[in-house]
Amino acid sequence: MRVGVVFGLAMLAASLASAAHADVKMSGTFVADAACPATQAIKNGKNPGNVSTDAGQGYQLLAGNKDAPTHYLILVPGADPQRRWVKVSCGHVSGSSAATATAPEAAGSGKPAASGKPEYVFALSWQPAFCETKSNKAECKAQNANSFEATHFTLHGLWPQPNGNFYCEATAADKANDTPAHWKDLPPVKLDAATRAELVRVMPGTASQLDRHEWIKHGTCYGKGQQEYFSDALNLIRAVNASPVRDLFAKSIGGKLTADQIRGAFDNAFGAGAGDRVRVSCVIDPSNGRRLIGELTLGLAGPIGPNSSLKDLLQASVPTNKAGCPTGTVDAIGFQ
Repeated sequence: MRVGVVFGLAMLAASLASAAHADVKMSGTFVADAACPATQAIKNGKNPGNVSTDAGQGYQLLAGNKDAPTHYLILVPGADPQRRWVKVSCGHVSGSSAATATAPEAAGSGKPAASGKPEYVFALSWQPAFCETKSNKAECKAQNANSFEATHFTLHGLWPQPNGNFYCEATAADKANDTPAHWKDLPPVKLDAATRAELVRVMPGTASQLDRHEWIKHGTCYGKGQQEYFSDALNLIRAVNASPVRDLFAKSIGGKLTADQIRGAFDNAFGAGAGDRVRVSCVIDPSNGRRLIGELTLGLAGPIGPNSSLKDLLQASVPTNKAGCPTGTVDAIGFQ
């Protein structure tokens, strides 16, 4: 009888230990900052095919190995098996819905600006590329050649730093609902009519309640209300879309751009050195393996208000030595 009890307790302990170490489901894109081993298992390091990540390449993010992950489970197209583990230090995560995921570094460093000014990551999407990887999204099903996102950057988010500065005074229920499947259950964002209309145009993801997610996770840490948070973000993206950076992308649709070309366009638009505050992220088109430019993240520093200069905010930020994806295609609207 005693042996049976001991055996039962051992089995229970093993079950609890297994549950404690269960993978944490995540979504978004893992962007490799270096060539790192992509292993089939974490402990034994088994790596069939000697697969490595490509610097600047984006990979579909599946999970973390625990709440505060040391490794990410990603999908590597062409590998056998495709599900692989990489160390979190190998890169950064873009567009994740998991509360424990890290956002891209502010201009690559995540360190406070020398001036002690507040820091932010400003994330811009190239929507056609995003939709190649998320064809089931409502906003992606509604793509058309005459839409704003066919030739302009769209708003992903404005993220107060340091990294991990999430969910300030958010309720436990809102945190629990902050997954794409439950964004509709988050509280609606209250904006005046003009701001709402511009946000719907510039952030197509509002069709999937992206605005609710951005507010709950990042906006609650901004120190201002919803109206000011989204108005400030819209002012910043307006400046990018009115610049030579947008012109470069628009004339390059269907062709390729390098990170150096993109950073040079920022220098041209916002002063020498502005490009050093920009990181390029790419995604892989699952239908044909093309490397597409999916997102730009800008490091900003300083108080942001209705009259803030994007040039000044960029120049005040800490430069990054990681340009990200070295080259990628500027995707055309619609599924290729």
